Amino acid sequence: MKQHSVFLRKGCVLPNRMDPLQEAVGENWTQVEELTAKIFDTMIRQAGWHFMWIRKSCARRGIGTSRQNAIDSALIHALGGIASRFNAAELDSIQVAKYLIFHVAKVTVQPRQIQHYTSLDFPNAI
Repeated sequence: MKQHSVFLRKGCVLPNRMDPLQEAVGENWTQVEELTAKIFDTMIRQAGWHFMWIRKSCARRGIGTSRQNAIDSALIHALGGIASRFNAAELDSIQVAKYLIFHVAKVTVQPRQIQHYTSLDFPNAI
């Protein structure tokens, strides 16, 4: 998992003919594989849609017996903190500390919104 990875909430509608490879993350999210947010944003905009960046980040911690377990736990908690009205998120940062027999990770994600309309009040605002 890399910084600026993109996550889609299950049920997120994408522009026609856009079907990136995705891997499940928890019960309600998938990770877009091999595409950074910048590339994904370009693809969305070329299709005439919008990939909006929302200012309020969400940071959560997770504990695990390995570095990856701690990151996975923190990521699932952080994605769970994204307001339900937003259908995507971008990985902002990962920090991991190691203690005697466990790791503690802090993951920060930025809410994102993928939609055809330019307003967050979609489609009633148009």
